[in-house]
Amino acid sequence: MKGKLHVVGFGPGGKEHMTFRASDAIANADIVVGYTAYVNMIKPYFPDKEYKATGMMKEIDRCKMAIKEAEEGKDVAIISSGDSGIYGMAGAIYQLAFDMKSDIEIDVIPGITAASTAASVLGAPLMHDIAIISLSDLMTPIDLIMKRVDCAGQGDMIVCLYNPKSKTRKDYLNQAQQILLKHRSADTPVGIVRNAGRDDESKQVTTLGELDKADVDMFSIVIIGNSQTYIENGYIITPRGYEI
Repeated sequence: MKGKLHVVGFGPGGKEHMTFRASDAIANADIVVGYTAYVNMIKPYFPDKEYKATGMMKEIDRCKMAIKEAEEGKDVAIISSGDSGIYGMAGAIYQLAFDMKSDIEIDVIPGITAASTAASVLGAPLMHDIAIISLSDLMTPIDLIMKRVDCAGQGDMIVCLYNPKSKTRKDYLNQAQQILLKHRSADTPVGIVRNAGRDDESKQVTTLGELDKADVDMFSIVIIGNSQTYIENGYIITPRGYEI
């Protein structure tokens, strides 16, 4: 019997941010597969499920495991935080399933991504065209990442940075800041949300010129406004263009 593989984006972590469809897929799955940290996030909400977890950098092993379990006729959920199709597992699942000539049914279930979660904490910064760029160079050369930052700056796009800084990548955010300062004012509003949508959520509101002095780490999302973005009463707002 052919199984089914649900590629589930469960949002920031709390069940209140999960869609009904995501929650149902996890609750009804025979097996839930995921990165260890993500499995630990959802276990309190689905304590009776069978889980199979792997550590960081084991994404391909994890996807192959999920596909093979589904090939045995099981209903499988492979989980990602945020949205499964934005830096999640959806792409790798499709690539591997086609490469393995698997005939399982694949069901991609979207979730609330970090950009929209962080934006809701800051006010309304994403009301116009945006570029979401990861500053992690594990999968993408840093020169290409910075080229994308530059293009987003030239296009006056709101820029949302994922993975902005780590212990080994301390300077990439500063590089991105200097590139964007070529295209927009130092007074451009910037919002930083750490652990967006989770219990220890926190936010900072600053400017592009002061971004290098902000407290930023791998758990942070950095949103840099466009030329029209402004701060009022502590909230960041990007006009859509309506006459108010």
